[in-house]
Amino acid sequence: MSLKWYVIKTYSGHENKVKSMVEKVITQRKLNEYVGQIHIPTIKVAEMKRGKKQIVEKKFMPGYIIAQLDLLKEDIIFLIQSLPSISGFVMSPKGPQTLSEEEVRNLMQTEESETSDGEVVASAPRVFFQVGERVKIIDGPFANFSGVVDEIIPDKVRLRVKVEIFGQATPVELEYLQVASNVG
Repeated sequence: MSLKWYVIKTYSGHENKVKSMVEKVITQRKLNEYVGQIHIPTIKVAEMKRGKKQIVEKKFMPGYIIAQLDLLKEDIIFLIQSLPSISGFVMSPKGPQTLSEEEVRNLMQTEESETSDGEVVASAPRVFFQVGERVKIIDGPFANFSGVVDEIIPDKVRLRVKVEIFGQATPVELEYLQVASNVG
């Protein structure tokens, strides 16, 4: 038995449903020895909701799940591809593409760490901003203002944004959560 990691393409938003379906079918058909873990790649990110920071888990690869499978048992490929909400495997010319151990580690890496007293703390949010990007301020005294990212300060988890106030570009330092990107 040789379990390797593969990527299964699903309909976006159906990842949890597909994971449950695959687990159920594998158990019903007594094929547990040919299937290992099934994982939905997620990331923990901080968000502002009603003026408060909250840590939420989001899928960072919508439409994909990774599964540890033994595809030497040919029924497994057909069985998985025939399930609803699955559009197939990520393929190479030789068949379903296997993932390297490094790729699997990166996909399964959690975005949290444990403190010495056992408390789980989310790590600093990933930077999704670029210098020169136009952003909208969504929280704080400058809410609803737009500006341009002038500097990213990752060690402080902050941005310096140039906001036009009274016709003059004024630098304002904000937390990542206080701004939204992709603003026209």
